[in-house]
Amino acid sequence: MHSYIYPCPLRWADADAYGHINNALFLRYMEEARTRMFREMLPADEADRRRNAFVVSRASIDYRAPLHYRETPVDVHVWVAQHRAVSFELAYEIRDADQLYVEGTTTIAAYNLDTGRPRRLSEAERAFLARYDGSCSPS
Repeated sequence: MHSYIYPCPLRWADADAYGHINNALFLRYMEEARTRMFREMLPADEADRRRNAFVVSRASIDYRAPLHYRETPVDVHVWVAQHRAVSFELAYEIRDADQLYVEGTTTIAAYNLDTGRPRRLSEAERAFLARYDGSCSPS
């Protein structure tokens, strides 16, 4: 299995009064990693992107350890935990080499924004997801 790894920069404003990264920000870190992972799969044309969009239908996060603000990025690992005809689940770990901060998942639905309806994953999309397919954590 191969995971996508995004070195996510931390922002000073992400920290709470205790110097910890605010819990809500981890969803944003997962989104940043996911959107960068998908860049090569998304169509260049705006109309095609609308017809071949993806929407998050579910998100889950388990916090494992506090992450303190620092200037060095934290790694967000992303891989495909499962996929179906119209949706797939991505799994995430936000971590350093020796510390796991967050485990999470998002369920993503293939969606046509013009019709407002789910759509089937294309063959090219399924092939892209297969590159990151796995049933276990990359750690």
